Amino acid sequence: VRAGHGGAVMARSSRHYDESDVRIRPNRRGSRPRSKDRPAHEDAVPGQVITVDRGRYTTLVGDGGDRHVVMAMRARELGRKGIVVGDRVDVVGDTSGADGSLARIVRVQPRETVLRRTADDTDPVERVLVANADQLVVVSALANPEPRPRLIDRCLVAAYDAGMEPLLVLTKADLTDPGPFLEQYAPLSVRHVVTARRDTRTDGLDTLREALSGRVSVLVGHSGVGKSTLVNALVPQALRATGVVNDVTGRGRHTSSSAVALALPDDDGWVIDTPGVRSFGLAHVDLSRIVQHFADLEPGTATCPRGCTHDEPECGLDAWVASGDAGPAGPARLDSLRRLLRARSAPTTD
Repeated sequence: VRAGHGGAVMARSSRHYDESDVRIRPNRRGSRPRSKDRPAHEDAVPGQVITVDRGRYTTLVGDGGDRHVVMAMRARELGRKGIVVGDRVDVVGDTSGADGSLARIVRVQPRETVLRRTADDTDPVERVLVANADQLVVVSALANPEPRPRLIDRCLVAAYDAGMEPLLVLTKADLTDPGPFLEQYAPLSVRHVVTARRDTRTDGLDTLREALSGRVSVLVGHSGVGKSTLVNALVPQALRATGVVNDVTGRGRHTSSSAVALALPDDDGWVIDTPGVRSFGLAHVDLSRIVQHFADLEPGTATCPRGCTHDEPECGLDAWVASGDAGPAGPARLDSLRRLLRARSAPTTD
């Protein structure tokens, strides 16, 4: 130490440092090499996801009378892979279903169908709603609230894109004649069922039960159309909450907050009730797949110009229909096809 202006100053040390003076903190996270081998989970039992709620998956395991509910979480090895209602999964751990037990979902089986939607037609992020359903039931009220054809058209497009068969269910037929509304869907050959509001024991409900029998059906529709009322009539123990329609806005209140799969009584069919929707984005849909569901019109696209949208002056479908090759219903069918194609670019809400 030497004295200087302003006080004592430490003299620079002449010592040379070497590696023994360096202290390296152990990296605990990467200290153990990761293995690519993953457990086979050969003891996993198959199950079906029936509800999803904040990272917990209610899963039905077992067969026949031995079926029981197991609460599960997603295993770490699945990463960010999403799990939705309808997924067929493999479960390990405590699968007894006892109170407080928690199993792990370690595998998601390949999906046969996927029902998807986006927030709007410009949103690149798609949301998977339901997996492995084979029928999309579009529920619409004929009055109170008024039907929204554009939203129905969008649901039909989503059904065609997912490879699901659509079924149109019209409720509250006791308030107005369903005939005029059904006329606009006749060229599409969409199956339909009409039910009344005040009498849930009508033939319409029996027809609906028959259409749902042995199928995995997803019910979609905007709020207030009577979707939860239908579910309660079909599955009395479901006890889905029902709401009323606002007299000012004409819109219903959301009564279902999450999707749930319900087994039909005395049947091997399932219905999946979903929350009411007010928009149905179709940003993920390849429009060429919609045309494939019009078998009488698809051959006419062979003469279309490259990149044809099938809704432009040079479209080859006009000449195909005019020639009569599409049959007597050709003009109406072409109008319906183009209505669905336009639904892809129309506003997502009605």
